[in-house]
Amino acid sequence: MWGRRLSELVALPVRTRGIVLGHPEEVLVAAAEPRVVGFELLCGDGARRFLPFAVAQLETDEIAVESPLLLLDEDGLDYYRERARRLRELALVDPWVDAAGCIYEALTAA
Repeated sequence: MWGRRLSELVALPVRTRGIVLGHPEEVLVAAAEPRVVGFELLCGDGARRFLPFAVAQLETDEIAVESPLLLLDEDGLDYYRERARRLRELALVDPWVDAAGCIYEALTAA
């Protein structure tokens, strides 16, 4: 099974065809289950956008996307912010994610 630490993923740039679009600022997690919904990005133009996990291609040195058109604007980001939880709010210790977005070995800090 493929897996990657979420702390490693948020350190990667988001690129399309080698062009850096932005960097993850936050991981958004589904409200009802430990599954990554997507990433909140800070883009090069200063805007915040949402990258759905389903369209992200997780590479060794980048999070790749086919097109910048796959990034949702602030309204789309707000939609997901309202319906998801922020990873940091979950008090998890060093969680990792599989290719389907499921979060594993997420131990509570308590």
